Order: sequence, then structure tokens, then C-alpha cells
Amino acid sequence: MTILTNVAIWDGTSEDIVPGLDALEITDGAITRVGSSDELHGGDSRDMAGLYVMPGMIDAHVHLCLDPEISNPEDQDKFSDAELLSRMAGRANAMVKAGITTARDLGGGNWLELTIRDQINEGMLTGPRLLCSGQPVTSIMGHCHFWGGEAADTAAAMEVIERQLGHGVDLIKVMATGGNLTKGSQPADAQFDEATLSAIVAKANGTGRRVAAHCHGTGGIGNAARAGVTTIEHCSWVGDAGWARNFDAGVCRDIVEQGAWVSPTINLGWKRRIGNASYETLIQGNFQRMREAGVKLIASTDAGIPNVFHHHLPLALPVFAHFAGLSNVEVLRAATSECAEAIGLGGSVGRIASGFSADLAFFEGNPLANLDALATPATVMARGHFVQTGGAG
Repeated sequence: MTILTNVAIWDGTSEDIVPGLDALEITDGAITRVGSSDELHGGDSRDMAGLYVMPGMIDAHVHLCLDPEISNPEDQDKFSDAELLSRMAGRANAMVKAGITTARDLGGGNWLELTIRDQINEGMLTGPRLLCSGQPVTSIMGHCHFWGGEAADTAAAMEVIERQLGHGVDLIKVMATGGNLTKGSQPADAQFDEATLSAIVAKANGTGRRVAAHCHGTGGIGNAARAGVTTIEHCSWVGDAGWARNFDAGVCRDIVEQGAWVSPTINLGWKRRIGNASYETLIQGNFQRMREAGVKLIASTDAGIPNVFHHHLPLALPVFAHFAGLSNVEVLRAATSECAEAIGLGGSVGRIASGFSADLAFFEGNPLANLDALATPATVMARGHFVQTGGAG
């Protein structure tokens, strides 16, 4: 048992630091009590005076197999499995040191991320808790077809899903539209119709798994929302009018009515757009309309694509807040308790409460007052164990 005392607690849901509580009891990797330093005693007691603690952060969209320093997707295959596993383990380690204690891996070709997931779960590696989707279901020569999930029709899509289930995936990923990084693929184009996506959702849900859908084009966003996917990745509103210029209020209503979450993959690279008035007006206007309609947002970065590093979620959250029009506490919820709910872990991570995993990030500054404090965690605890940190820079 470990007792942490004299720490300012933000529990993942409250509007501010929780008054009257400044101590945590942790046993076997879980939070067993939240109380005051006066009442919690015994075990290995550690004075955390001067620090703020919040739940470990969650990135809802990463690709551990991708090296962000490689710009051409076709060059990602130059490593042996052993080399790639070593590199992926390093990325996972950097993530948890930055305060990211949970992440969803939304696609790879050889299920190596599942090996990393299992080694972390077994205590062989230090890294975030991972939920992995394996090979995404995609159309013939569609977005990320090189990962092996091509399907010409609904029957073939079912075969792709069965293959992922055989490898023990945690969820299913489907490419509902084309994407930028695949030759011949167009982000605006829908890759599957609503009926096929509905069959994919039914198949996944029937095995207790959720569905994440890559969606750039407005048509594909609508198909995915009406099919009942759990999360809509990117939600870029692309169409004939251009990138982000095809917002559709009816599709937005479909998202809300179906209860889907939007995972907009706003990463640190978006920071270069701050100050570009026309771009800001366009993007912020889309988010304002989504939020006014009741769309729920979660934190994600698409880590692994060129120049998007796996440990940079803490640096991206101020950028996310800027473009999405979120307050500090709203963006922190989107990266903790609300993200946990969206990915199916709402009862075990994302909050500081009795019975939840002891996944904790500690800071010298108050993140609720200044999101820049997230860049340099003082220390991180993952499943009840402290890990050495190096900041998120």
C-alpha cells in the first residue's frame, strides 16, 4: 500500500481542484481511498507537497508502428519485426513518461502493437494501457490498404473482422472514407455505404467491441454516424467545396442522435495555423456548430503520421482547446474521463476515485490554470508504479 499526501487533486470530472481532499491510498495498482493527509496513514507514505495530480491522459488515436520522422508511408516497411518492436517499445515508454497512461492504437499491418500491448500488461515493458484495432477494414486499394484489411464487399469485410478477432483485437477500425497518405485515395470519397458499415458495426458489437471510423468526407461521416460507430476519427467535413468546407447540419444531428463521439485528431502541428485568420474562422466555426448541436469531443492526435510524435498529446491539448473552443477543464476532461468513457474504459481509468486504476500525472503547476503545465510532468504513475519522466518536449 502507498499513501500519497499533501497533493492538490483534480479528479477528472470536477470544475476545479477538489477541496478538502489531498491524499490518495493506492493498493495493488488501484486507488483504494481518496481522503485527507490527516486521515490516511500507513504503508509507504510519500509527501507530494507542492504538486498537482490529475488522471493520466488518454490519446484516442495513435499508430505505434509508424515512425513520425518518415514522411513516405511506403518507407515504413524497411524495418524487421524485431527492429520495429524495439522502436514501438521506445515510443510507448516516451508516451507514459509524458503522462499518457492510456491510448488506442488504430491500425497497423502485422499486429505488432498487440505484442507491445501484451508485454505492457504483463509488466515486461513500461508504457500506456493500449487498446488495439489491428488491420483496419478498407476498400480495395483504399486508405491504408497496404496494412492488409482490404474488402470488396460486406462478406469480405466480415472476413477481415474475423481475422482481427483471431488476433485478439480490442476494437474494430474501418476506413469509411479515403485518406491523405494513400496514393489514389481521396479523403472526400466514401469507401463503404451505410449498409456495409452497419454490418461491420453489428459484427463488432456482437463480439463486445466498439468501432472507430476514419472519416474525412462529409458523406462518409454521415454513413458512419447512421451505422452506429462509436467514434468518428478526424471528422474533417471534406467535400466538393474543399477541406473543412462541407459542414452538414443534418449529418451533425445524426452524430448526436446516434451518440457517437468525435475524435478530431488535433495534434501539435496544428499550432502553425494559429494566427491564420481564415483557417481559424473555418475550423473554429465547424467546432462551434458541432458543440452547439451537442457533439461530444475527445482528445486524439493520430500520432505516427509525419511529424506527429507519440508523446506530444500534452503539448497538443492547448492547441485542441484553441480550435475547438474548449475551456481548460473541458479539454482536460476530453483527455481523461470523457475519453475513457468513449473508448469503453469509463469504469476503470480517466478519474481519480476509489476503484479506478492508479494512472496519475503530477505537475508543479496547475493544469486547470495553465495547460502549458502539462508539458513537464514532475512524475507519472502507471498502474500504481512510478515511472521516471523526461517531460513531453
